[in-house]
This record gives sequence, structure tokens and C-alpha cells, in this order.
Amino acid sequence: MSRIGKQPIVIPSGVEVTIDGLNVKVKGKNGEDSLTISDRVTLERVENELILTIPENYTKQQNIDHGLYRSLIHNMVVGVSEGYQKTLQIEGTGYRAAKQGKNLVLNLGYSHQITMPDPEGIETEVPNDRTIIVKGYNKQLVGQHAANIRAKRKPEPYKGKGIRYTDEHVRRKVGKTGK
Repeated sequence: MSRIGKQPIVIPSGVEVTIDGLNVKVKGKNGEDSLTISDRVTLERVENELILTIPENYTKQQNIDHGLYRSLIHNMVVGVSEGYQKTLQIEGTGYRAAKQGKNLVLNLGYSHQITMPDPEGIETEVPNDRTIIVKGYNKQLVGQHAANIRAKRKPEPYKGKGIRYTDEHVRRKVGKTGK
């Protein structure tokens, strides 16, 4: 059995979970999310916990699904109750970010500004012109939008200029030396 799949999912107060066959809906203060689980796993609610089970003589795919769906449902519960966020830092002279309505405007040394609209359920904040905070209730969407922003100007190894995650370490290379 999957070690992750064995762990129960604790439902915090303020979160409403509805199980309708293979469909799971989670509703909380930050939003509402849904997921259709595989028929290879069984989900049941016991008081304020969700428990995923698989048969005693499970196959490899059932074992894989056991851990996968437990993680996905746990991420949904945490997302609607607490939310997720990623913080990005901008390094480089003249590089900056600004918020215009629901759009993120980036000046990254190109001949034009880059405008990125916020996807549904995702909110970006710019506390100063060198920091971007991506927030939302869906862990996958928050990570994907942060990765899309970072892809506009990845950090380069010589001067370290570009967009990076705050906890990211950029390996620096030594430049050319002349005689």
C-alpha cells in the first residue's frame, strides 16, 4: 500500500466536502474545487476525515492511484482553507513589475512591455517593483502561473539577472578573464 495513501485527510472547520460517486467537491473560504477520482480507489468520509482505500490484493496501478488521489484531494482541502502562494524576485537594472487592473506588466529589458492577465482563480500582487506574489486556491495553477512568469526572463548564470523564486539558488559562473 502507498504510504501517502494510508494517511487520512483531516477536514478543517469551515471546509465542506461532498462525495458523489467518483466526484469529490471541496468548498471553503477561498473558493471551490472539484475532482473526479479513479474507480480503482474507494473514498469514504469518517466524521471529519477522508480515507482512501484499495483492495487487499491491489495492482501496481491501484497502488499508484492510492497515493496520487490522496495528495490531490489533500491539496484541494488545504487550497480552499488556507490557499497557496509563490513569491518571485526580479533581479537586474531596469527590470520591474507593475499591476494594472487584472494584468501584470513586466519590463524585462526587451523592446516592449510584457502584459500577462491573471488566470481565473489566480491573483498576482506586486508589493514593490521587484517582487511578485502569485496566490490562489489551486496548487497546480499557482505553480504553473509562477512558472510562466519566470519563463519570460529566466535567471542567467553570469550576472544573475532575471526572474527567480525567492528560495531559488542560481549557480553563478565565472566570466571571461582577459590578459
